[in-house]
Amino acid sequence: MHEPLTAPATKAVNEPGRIDPQGERLAIRGDWTLEHHASLKRQVERLARGREPSAWGIDLSPLAALDTAGAVLLMELTGAERLAAIDDWAPELPATRRALLRTLGQAMADNRPPPVRPARPLRDTLARTGQLVEGLWQQQRQLLGFIGQVLATLAVTAWRPGRWRLTSVVAQLHQTGLNALPIVALLTFLVGAVVAFLGATVLSDFGATIYTVDLVAFAFLREFGVLLAAILLAGRTASAFTAQLGAMKANEELDAVRTLGLDPVELLVLPRVLAMMLTLPILTFVGMLSGILGGALVCLLALDISLTQFLAILQRDIPLEHFLVGLSKAPLFAFLVAVIGCLEGFKVSGSAQSVGEHTTSSVVQSIFVVILLDAVAALFFMEMGW
Repeated sequence: MHEPLTAPATKAVNEPGRIDPQGERLAIRGDWTLEHHASLKRQVERLARGREPSAWGIDLSPLAALDTAGAVLLMELTGAERLAAIDDWAPELPATRRALLRTLGQAMADNRPPPVRPARPLRDTLARTGQLVEGLWQQQRQLLGFIGQVLATLAVTAWRPGRWRLTSVVAQLHQTGLNALPIVALLTFLVGAVVAFLGATVLSDFGATIYTVDLVAFAFLREFGVLLAAILLAGRTASAFTAQLGAMKANEELDAVRTLGLDPVELLVLPRVLAMMLTLPILTFVGMLSGILGGALVCLLALDISLTQFLAILQRDIPLEHFLVGLSKAPLFAFLVAVIGCLEGFKVSGSAQSVGEHTTSSVVQSIFVVILLDAVAALFFMEMGW
């Protein structure tokens, strides 16, 4: 049978609990129950102001009655670790009371906050760097695997016209291409004007302002046209792909697609990838024309180079290969931007915060990859003499 939590009949009944200091020891007397909690709390706080309570010796033999409220006050008086070892210093208590106090002490000792670790700046910096590198490696592995899955799906469906989703492709062409046309044209026009202003300012010191035409043409045919269009689509379209697919995953629509026996990559990813690969070359061409037009306007107004002379210099000095070099990078940039946007959408965990985080990640990754590949392509074409 369990031992009662009340004191033996020889002790006083319903005696208010109190703490009786006896030199270096504290005698715990009376009923430590919820009924007397307020007065006991004041006694414990008064002792805490004068001296650390856990430094006192504790005598529990006069204890009359005990409940959970009293046990919590005893823990404040003795400390959680000391209460957890009550079997060692208060064996005179009934087993049930010792079990209650020991369980409470162990629970509170286990829930203590971890000790503050001393700061190690160099070690912590290296650890964070290693974690970032490991995360980047895992991210690139996932991207390579997803690229392989998209290419495999494309290879399977390319020979089956019945599985082509032309309606989805046309809808994505409208969203990613036609709607983005004004902003691409405006931005490249303004950048073309800025490049022409800078070129005219620098080249005027050498009496070579006429070469501003060549500068604008080379810059936009080889680099700026495709680069600005790709960056705009990375910020505008890749984020839209991530948000759309992330919302579908959060609403369990992707699970419904799989339940119907359909492949989400074929149904949702391929139309977006194909639309981007068709859209970006067109936007690149528009960006090239707009940038050259912006440069031509500056040349006309600031350098007195007429439009006829501007076009004659273009025809004489700029070979077709520069236009082809710039345009050849557009499908690769479009493929990577679309794949990154779709992959980040599939990685959404289901919350609104996750959608926002992965949308931001898709934009950052897309822009980084576009700029990195553009730099590598520039070095390659330079070495090849193209």
